[in-house]
Amino acid sequence: MVPSCGWRYGDLMATAYEWRGAFTNQEVNALHAEAFNTKVFDESEWNWLELVHRHSLGWVVARQGPELAGFVNVLWDGLVHAWLQDTMVAAKARGQGIGTGLVKHARDGAKAAGCEYLHVDFEDDLRPFYFGACGFAPTNAGLLSLEGGSGAAV
Repeated sequence: MVPSCGWRYGDLMATAYEWRGAFTNQEVNALHAEAFNTKVFDESEWNWLELVHRHSLGWVVARQGPELAGFVNVLWDGLVHAWLQDTMVAAKARGQGIGTGLVKHARDGAKAAGCEYLHVDFEDDLRPFYFGACGFAPTNAGLLSLEGGSGAAV
């Protein structure tokens, strides 16, 4: 019986995290579309498997049973700097600490690989998540739009 004290089904389901875990392009493309409110790309348009194996230090897959509950990509410079890219949590799994778990496992994977720094960019509404829940510190950074040809914000 499911408790009636405001719990949701997902709150009772264990989340398994795996550094460089298995995934399909189809499931990450669906999660990406949901997380970033975009169309669902097909494998010919966005091949996550090919991209992460070519460019990434690693990635973290979060699963609740067989379902993909979250994903984050970890890019790097080949030496001491790593970056989080595309932190995504399925809508039905949000509010369960999965995003924080993804970042923790990404941090652990980057540290085990010898990285000394983990960077992240994010929208202003995610400041409490990255600075509070995940322990990032604010830093100065810059962004140059390569589309507009000026220093205009993206």
